Amino acid sequence: MYQALYRKYRPKTFDEVVGQEHITTTLTHQIESGSISHAYLFTGSRGTGKTSTAKIFAKAINCLHPKNGSPCGECEVCKALSRENNLDIVEIDAASNNRVDEVRDIREKVKFLPVSAKYKVYIIDEVHMLTESAFNALLKTLEEPPSHIVFILATTDVQKLPTTIISRCMRFDFHLLSDVTLSEHLKHIFSLEKIEYEDDAITQIVKAAQGSVRDMLSIADGIVAFSNGKIKSEDVSKILGTTDYDTNLKIIESIESQNIGEALSILDKVEKTGKNMNVVAKDLAQCTRDLIVAKTCGDAKEMLSFTQDVFTKYETLSKKVDIEKLLGYMKIFSSMITELKFALSPKTLLESAIIDCTIDEKKN
Repeated sequence: MYQALYRKYRPKTFDEVVGQEHITTTLTHQIESGSISHAYLFTGSRGTGKTSTAKIFAKAINCLHPKNGSPCGECEVCKALSRENNLDIVEIDAASNNRVDEVRDIREKVKFLPVSAKYKVYIIDEVHMLTESAFNALLKTLEEPPSHIVFILATTDVQKLPTTIISRCMRFDFHLLSDVTLSEHLKHIFSLEKIEYEDDAITQIVKAAQGSVRDMLSIADGIVAFSNGKIKSEDVSKILGTTDYDTNLKIIESIESQNIGEALSILDKVEKTGKNMNVVAKDLAQCTRDLIVAKTCGDAKEMLSFTQDVFTKYETLSKKVDIEKLLGYMKIFSSMITELKFALSPKTLLESAIIDCTIDEKKN
């Protein structure tokens, strides 16, 4: 049976967690020294490894023979904790179990000793969804937890947590991953899966993921299913509904040369392929941003993570356009993104944005 990439390559040790070394190193040191806290708070954007790290940590603090702070996966405790029916690692989705009764149930069950492990670990995902009364009930348990209990609270919205809860946890902030880190990780996975790819395709997938490992692998899954053999840049554009680099650059170049007709003609061809105008506006705003980076930053190549061929095209066009003009284009296209959601004729609205850019160009 086929297994989704994000599940197949979910990390099982701290070494496999991507891009969160500031967290995994600290947790590893705690395990090696035996200084385990009673409550942890994992916060950060979706798909950055919070739940995966929580599961690894839950096993590691119970493992009989940890390897470099990670669970060995071979001892009887690791094997017991890997079973779905184990009672010593309890995962709770606070989005659907957010009432005070659920938390009171936890308070009653924490009194019981673990079945086969040293610690009983409660992983509460999306903990910010708990009700106020549920938080109050949880606070009581966090204040005086039994020595055999460890809580790991995970959230994508830490601002919604009461300060009383935060102050009783050891907090770890998970960061969004850089494009370079994501690219290396995806290439490694494709290599293991023996999947051929174009470098431009990798870049597009990574940029669409916006720093999330899980989002990147979910996108990659869909593209692998669509592609026949080698993953190409055009396949990624079709799946994501985005416009390719050349098309975006041609529209900006038409605006720069004051050729309204050509710009509108390109947009018309894009619209006839079924592209969402809201996505096109985002792509154009991103394109102008990338041109600004290419024009002003010494390390632009590393920042943009483009292949040399694509970067050369951006660099060449950026030299032809003044920074003030690029900033103006970016503001116009960015302002369109919200308006297009409610427009009766999205294409007409985007056409007007292109004309505005060209008129501003003529004024300059």
